[in-house]
Amino acid sequence: MAKVTEEQVREALTDVIDPEIGLNVVDLGLVYRCEVDDEGVVEVDMTLTAIGCPLGDQIVSQAKQAIERLDGVKEARVRLVWSPPWRPEMMSERARMLLGF
Repeated sequence: MAKVTEEQVREALTDVIDPEIGLNVVDLGLVYRCEVDDEGVVEVDMTLTAIGCPLGDQIVSQAKQAIERLDGVKEARVRLVWSPPWRPEMMSERARMLLGF
């Protein structure tokens, strides 16, 4: 089994779209940490644009599924974190341009 890379995980997460904003979680700057161990276990810490986001569980579930589709992934652990709080400055340049920031 080939070892999956952090870059591959982040690329897979670009398929996860925040339905309220219409952009992927990577460009929105919602993915804070991504680690892959030698056993194929991927751990991701991510946040949401707002603590009360009603679609948070759906976004986390989609992120987990996107990671688990990668060859070499044995398990995906996606954890919601709230520190540091998300800010628009965390978005990619592309996302800021598309959203008019």
